[in-house]
Amino acid sequence: MSWWEAAEEILSGISKAIDGLDHDQVERMLETLLLVREEGRKALVVGAGRSGLVGKAFAMRLMHLGFDVYVMGETITPAIGSGDLVLIISGSGSGAMSTTAARLAKRLGSRILAVTSYPESELGKAADHVVVVPGREIIAREQEYQARQLLGEHESLAPMGTLFEDSCTIFLDSIVAEIMARLEISEEAMKSKHSTIE
Repeated sequence: MSWWEAAEEILSGISKAIDGLDHDQVERMLETLLLVREEGRKALVVGAGRSGLVGKAFAMRLMHLGFDVYVMGETITPAIGSGDLVLIISGSGSGAMSTTAARLAKRLGSRILAVTSYPESELGKAADHVVVVPGREIIAREQEYQARQLLGEHESLAPMGTLFEDSCTIFLDSIVAEIMARLEISEEAMKSKHSTIE
């Protein structure tokens, strides 16, 4: 399989994942985020590995939109407490970091918003609200590609959690665009908050 065939299949997988999002879940996520901003509460973004990198990118845009937002593990992250938001991104919903963060956030009285492929996971059950972003369900094997195509089975060849992470990137960027529209925040206003030393 060529790299462009792999790219097309990955893009197809992302498109299916975005199409599979529950609009009510997304709307509730938007309402929660907007309320946190309006109330001046803190938002903490949590994610391990590549999900953490996706979370950092989203946190950066939330900062540009005027949120008081932090990323878990950074030295400047303040205490999180009652009424604050802890947004946890985890494909499996069962990783040690995400489940521990959820338990601690619950004990502190923080709101927990989970983005995961598995709503029945430990993370999903601990969260106040879950947005399900479909990920890969089986391990694809490149040597089976032609047979799967003939059978109409189009499972992403992206390894491990890549489909979830790529889909989350697109989904969370669309959340940024929606918040911009709802709050009438221009790109110029966001640029004014962008780092001037980098």
